[in-house]
Amino acid sequence: MQISDLPHPDPGVPDARSGPRFLLWLGGTQLGGQAKSLCWGLVHHCAIAGLPFAVGLGVEAAVDGDGHRLLLVGALIALLGVAISLGDTMLHRTSVTNWITAAARVQQLLARKTADLGSALTRRVAAGEVVSVSTGDVEKIGWFVEAVSRFLAAAVAIVVVCVALVVYAPSLGVVVAVGMPLLALSSLPLLPRATQRADIQREKAGKATELASDTVAGLRVLRGIGGEELFLGRYREASQEVRTAAVRSARMWALISAVQVFLPGVLLITVVWYGSSLVLDGRLSVGELVAVFSAVSLLLYPLRSVEEIAMAYSFSRPSATRAARVLRLTRDDGPAPAAAEGAVRAPAPGGDLYDPQTGLLVPAGRFTAVVCGDPDLAGRLAERLGGHPPGDGEDAGERAADRAPVLLGGVALDELALDTARALVLVQDKGPVLLSGTLRELFDVPASGAVTPAAALEAAQCGDVLEAVLQSAPEGVEDPMDARITERGRSLSGGQRQRLALARSLVADPEVLVLDEPTSAVDSHTEARIADGIAALRAGRTTVVLASSPLVLDRADRVVLVHEGVALPAGTHRDLLRDEPRYRAVVTRETEEEQRLDALPRTALDEGLTDRLEEELTEIEGSA
Repeated sequence: MQISDLPHPDPGVPDARSGPRFLLWLGGTQLGGQAKSLCWGLVHHCAIAGLPFAVGLGVEAAVDGDGHRLLLVGALIALLGVAISLGDTMLHRTSVTNWITAAARVQQLLARKTADLGSALTRRVAAGEVVSVSTGDVEKIGWFVEAVSRFLAAAVAIVVVCVALVVYAPSLGVVVAVGMPLLALSSLPLLPRATQRADIQREKAGKATELASDTVAGLRVLRGIGGEELFLGRYREASQEVRTAAVRSARMWALISAVQVFLPGVLLITVVWYGSSLVLDGRLSVGELVAVFSAVSLLLYPLRSVEEIAMAYSFSRPSATRAARVLRLTRDDGPAPAAAEGAVRAPAPGGDLYDPQTGLLVPAGRFTAVVCGDPDLAGRLAERLGGHPPGDGEDAGERAADRAPVLLGGVALDELALDTARALVLVQDKGPVLLSGTLRELFDVPASGAVTPAAALEAAQCGDVLEAVLQSAPEGVEDPMDARITERGRSLSGGQRQRLALARSLVADPEVLVLDEPTSAVDSHTEARIADGIAALRAGRTTVVLASSPLVLDRADRVVLVHEGVALPAGTHRDLLRDEPRYRAVVTRETEEEQRLDALPRTALDEGLTDRLEEELTEIEGSA
């Protein structure tokens, strides 16, 4: 595969059982690229290895005074030079192609897994670790895949040269053949400690990245409470720990590099000393000594590939382990849904949405508001209504396989293909994300086409948002839809981001729209207008709003209270406010004393007030 062919049409199904298995699978997916890189590496290294023998032949031709043979040797050296240049160029080209191809495959796999898990990913894996895996770990994994072919080519070249030296000059070639494997293996005893220190460095770097990510995400809140210096101090400590770990790791790798330099020097000295004695004894010619010495000197170049592959594996194995841990995650802990094979068809339009776990029924085409006393329960309910069962750590004690799936038109959402379920039911959670780009790009989402961005923006009361982004836009931008917003909409207030996300959801116009607290960050007047806009724009479409604001609840067709995980009988906001004390306690924030008084019969209240008045009158008469 060429770089121009990326991204991969299908990145494949990875073997994520462990880091080494994932690296092995990744290398197996691009055997063709590895073979090309190996072939060009052999051309490059073998041409380098041929230079000493050519030089030796040239020295012997010069000593013998054979000009014709010297000319042939010169032509051979020129040919080897061309082979070295061509092999080096193509080796670099194919190796980098392998690196980019592997990195692109890993990034595609991570992106696919992120899209599959959705918001459950950051609940099960820290956001900083996700960022680290998607950036630094991908680079290290690609480095190992790139280094494999170079190492194999270097290893083959070393073996070929050693065998050739044994044949060419047996007495001295044996020394080289014994010494080279010892040089290659000399750093192995140091690798475990170096790897351990590198793992500690990466762990601390991941924690520092996570801390930085959390600090940046909550910068606005930190400024409000004056906590910037506190978190800055924490990040400074974390960064110093990373620096210390990096220095300790670098010291160990420096020691390995020193060994790789010192021992080859010892071998060269041994070759020169022993070879000189053989020349003086007449058992070796000067040309042969020059050839062996040059061969040993040039072998130090491919020997670096042994050190590189050791470093690459030491750095990439933990990275591959972390990537495999993310790729092993599934949407739930139960068996794979039957929908993965596309066996379940989508329900017919106009079906009711039903959650067997709580008993919540959402009639088709109605605006239903759901009130939950527990905000966490509301979030889990919203995800369940979208066909996303809670992940690890949620609903403790209950296995995912035992949860009853949500039904849409009688069809279980969990058994539908993921893209089909998401096309039918769209869930907007409490913290929707806005990607950087223009507003026009923001609303470029899969949609029915029945709702225009202008209508959605009007329903979400985004007039002031359009003015704000237009004012901050560069000169020459006249249409607010062409104005850009920053990453995650950080240039906007929380209420503005919330309304833009709501408008985006309205543009999508799904069959079922689930909104979790869509107006929690706006004032009451805007909230009332947004509720009217949602009701008008979604007329005839199934809409579920999880909220506790009376301004939103009063505009819903029906309201359902979910109390202690069970949906109570539905009604209008005013009816429930009058007849259901548990509903009134949640919506009006009544105290326990007020609830107790509301629970008393009216006659008892009247008698209590009468008795109290009589006591006060008696006290007044007595004092008079």
